[in-house]
Amino acid sequence: QVQLVESGGGLVQTGGSLRLSCAASGRIFSINAMGWYRQAPGKQRELVAVISSVGSTNYADSVKGRFTISRDNAKNTVYLQMNSLKPEDTAVYYCNADARTTELTRLRDYWGQGTQVTVSS
Repeated sequence: QVQLVESGGGLVQTGGSLRLSCAASGRIFSINAMGWYRQAPGKQRELVAVISSVGSTNYADSVKGRFTISRDNAKNTVYLQMNSLKPEDTAVYYCNADARTTELTRLRDYWGQGTQVTVSS
């Protein structure tokens, strides 16, 4: 199995910055896309940003120009640099990875446990 462990969440004031990290470990043959999702209280989980294995990125309109996703394939780690944070960015942020545990297994979605980001006004 693949385990994803997020870190870097916390409390920050409006306009501040945070950097989230997510490290994948366990039985990993390959990882395709990695991404960040978030879920605010009473709302559905939504995509924040995604990055392919070769570095192509895609962002939600609400975070374009403020957030940057990156990854270190050698460390099986994905990052989310969040700048100019707003109260509406407050949510639990989840890491996601599409991974194979062996050459013969199918791609499967794996999720981290989530990390809380709170932006105070």
